[in-house]
Amino acid sequence: MGLPGPSATANAGLSTTQNASFLSALMSDNPYFQAGFGIMGLGVGLNFLRRGITLSASALRRQMLVSLEMNNKDPAYDYFLTWMAHQSARAEAGGASWWKMRSAPTWMRSHQLGVQTLHEQRKNGSSSVMFKLVAGPGTHFLRYRKVWMQIKRERETKSPNLMTGAPWETITITTLFRDREVFADLLAEARDLALRGQEGKLVINIPWGIEWKPFGQPRRKRPLKSVVLEEGVAEKIEEDVKAFLQRRQWYADRGKLLEAPAYPLANDWLGIPYRRGYLLHGPPGSGKSSFIQALAGALNYDICVLNLSERGLADDKLIHLLANTPERAFVLIEDIDAAFNKRVQSSADGYQSSVTFSGFLNALDGVASGEERVVFMTTNHPERLDPALIRPGRVDLAVLIDDASPRQARNLFERFYGPGEEGQEGWERIPEDELKAMADEMEKLVREEADKGRRISMAALQGLFIRSSARDAVREVRSLFVERSPPPQV
Repeated sequence: MGLPGPSATANAGLSTTQNASFLSALMSDNPYFQAGFGIMGLGVGLNFLRRGITLSASALRRQMLVSLEMNNKDPAYDYFLTWMAHQSARAEAGGASWWKMRSAPTWMRSHQLGVQTLHEQRKNGSSSVMFKLVAGPGTHFLRYRKVWMQIKRERETKSPNLMTGAPWETITITTLFRDREVFADLLAEARDLALRGQEGKLVINIPWGIEWKPFGQPRRKRPLKSVVLEEGVAEKIEEDVKAFLQRRQWYADRGKLLEAPAYPLANDWLGIPYRRGYLLHGPPGSGKSSFIQALAGALNYDICVLNLSERGLADDKLIHLLANTPERAFVLIEDIDAAFNKRVQSSADGYQSSVTFSGFLNALDGVASGEERVVFMTTNHPERLDPALIRPGRVDLAVLIDDASPRQARNLFERFYGPGEEGQEGWERIPEDELKAMADEMEKLVREEADKGRRISMAALQGLFIRSSARDAVREVRSLFVERSPPPQV
């Protein structure tokens, strides 16, 4: 083929010029195209500006703010909630104006509240229910020592605790980076406030899932002298427990790994575990549990009550609980004879627990058992206990807490109706010589009935003294004696 002629070249140039003119006219003369292009450019510009502001704010936040997070697995979480509830209650009780409250050292305002119901069941059958308002999930603002903070409580309901069913919760406190030192002061004040209600009181803990949780309100400590036992019994147990607690360093020194000189590559474990077990046995109502409670209060210890018949309790959970008991706490296992029947645990309704006898023994002193632990066990029938349970190392001291002796009955009678050690009046006003005569008569009656094989528990005597006058108590006490053989020795 030949080359295009001059006419074809001219037509192509004319077509290109027409296309350029069309695009130029479209961009310059079409208002719709100009508006769309302007809006697009403005959107792109605003998007870049927004991202710049977001990144700048994030960087500024990281540089200027600091956050502290607590979850509901940490004790500080409950301490802080208690502290916030106290601040809200104090603000409402004060009745001060909003502006005056803002100028106070601590000020908090919250519109999201939660409630905690506290139920306390007493031994005499009465109960009380109290409500405590706490900060609910949401955002709250706090002014503490002239420092403003944002408090955010979040609750995750999609991933609850598989053992307890409780939702996962967190509290995040945010303030300026320069004021971060106030966190330590705030947490210390919350801790002191939470523990202040437990000063001079006894805390009872029970298993909650795989953790120990306080049960009810802290109880008033019972004086050790208020539990009247046979002469020398209380002193024997108290001295043994004190001696064990004072030998912490001795056990630590003899529980260390020492290199054996003959075998440089081997280690010799002295293996003296720092734990002790006690068995208090005797008839019902003799004061076994009451004495343990009074002893814990006298030594400033708490009590962890363990029920081996609890549904859902298995060997692994039992080992975990005994290996992670709270500091300064006695473990109390009551009626241990009823827990295992021929090495198989069963409850009163026939329910067979997952805790095996071998698992319980391993939890007491096995390889995985915990250290720094004091275990008290009680039983009304020591003859039913398996010898493997009460051997030394698991039960280091077994003590009989028997029915009322003549001397015990006299001491309890004088405590109820006589003056106290500090001169307080007794249950009723009785002349000293008359009180002594009635105490002698009470002691004589108990001795005479004991010679006939008839016994009376301290609980029965206490119930009689509570509802009767001194003269009526002496007259009616004979009706409370029962035929009972002497308890077996362990």
